[in-house]
Amino acid sequence: ETTPSSCGCDGGLGSTATANSPPTCCPRLFFSDRRFPIHPPHAHTDCIEKKDLAERLKSSAKEGKLSAGVPTALSESENRIVSTFTRVSPSVCFVQVSQQVQALPFQLRALEVPAGSGSGFVWDTEGHCVTNYHVIASRGPVPSTVKLKLQGSAESFDAEVVGVEPEKDIAVLKIKPGALPPPIPIGTSHDLQVGQTVLAIGNPFGLDYTLTTGVVSALGRDVDGAGGRPIKGCIQTDAAINPGNSGGPLLDSRGRLIGINTAILAPNRGGQAGSIGIGFAIPVDTVRRVVSQIIRYGRVVRPSLGINVLDDALRRSYEAQLRKKLPGVLVVEVVPESPAAKAGLQPARFRGADVALGDLITHVNGEPTRQVEDLLSAIEESQVGAEVELRVLRGCDERRAEKVRVRLVSRDQLPKAASATFPNMGRFGSGR
Repeated sequence: ETTPSSCGCDGGLGSTATANSPPTCCPRLFFSDRRFPIHPPHAHTDCIEKKDLAERLKSSAKEGKLSAGVPTALSESENRIVSTFTRVSPSVCFVQVSQQVQALPFQLRALEVPAGSGSGFVWDTEGHCVTNYHVIASRGPVPSTVKLKLQGSAESFDAEVVGVEPEKDIAVLKIKPGALPPPIPIGTSHDLQVGQTVLAIGNPFGLDYTLTTGVVSALGRDVDGAGGRPIKGCIQTDAAINPGNSGGPLLDSRGRLIGINTAILAPNRGGQAGSIGIGFAIPVDTVRRVVSQIIRYGRVVRPSLGINVLDDALRRSYEAQLRKKLPGVLVVEVVPESPAAKAGLQPARFRGADVALGDLITHVNGEPTRQVEDLLSAIEESQVGAEVELRVLRGCDERRAEKVRVRLVSRDQLPKAASATFPNMGRFGSGR
């Protein structure tokens, strides 16, 4: 005889039970002395949960949240990152440098072997691409051409090296415009905030078009450039940057260029460095200025005041000898007919064994110049023809502070500076 299931889970599911069989929705248990259907206390709850799950699955499928039983919904931030990568990655290129090697002494044709690789990106619609100087010149002189490969392209392009700036670790390349992907939108770096999201796209270890994400960890870092001088104002990020990422773009969350990935701080384990979450990028404000000059002139045109100044180490030595603090940059030579000469700047002068201190530059446009690099960076941030305001201490005397305005010229426009020395100290230093 067939009777409804005593568990009460018939509910339209058609569960039935007989004297010798349990309901179809419930597990069957047997006592040791006789066969008898036993309904565990949780069986009824399980049936309700299964029915509820079935209804939720149907509802989710209608809303498009499930596909073949696998969650595919993305959050708003994930959708933004995916969209940014899809839009920007075609403009990122793989840069490869090769060199000619004579494999055998009597072999007529040299072999072309890889000499380095990195990343780069499309700068404008004229075919200019930007990468790091050290990517193309890591193993010798700067080549005349390198190989570039763009996403979706089966072949590599020959790219001409337009110009380089080793001190900022920047190189500009050019390929035939053709059907280039759009250039990456240019952002700004002066208004970046610690904590904002950043994206890095590149070819780490040759793994092309790799995306990593992170945040701006710090600002204003100084990183040693390939030319020996520090690159000031670099961006520190925890987005994973590895060998091969060099030259690739660092982007904000909207996909705008805010820097060029250039270096990592990493322990060298077994000869192979890797990311530990401390990477650096050249700020885009610097990149824009340098790249624009290279495209226009083929090189960086540096503005100048027309002065020579005392190197920091020598200045500290003079402080000890004079028992006098010199809180700035000491002028030791003014080039005749230079902007500095026209503005009335006075250099240090020798009177027998004595030295008459000249002007000490303490500020440029309101920013302090505590060392030579501060002065150099402040002047380089300006354009040829721009006017800058200097705060100077006449004769290094705090009571004789004055503000002087000087119009900058190109270094090429200056007469050659004379060779001057300080007693027992050799050449005194640097032209600015």
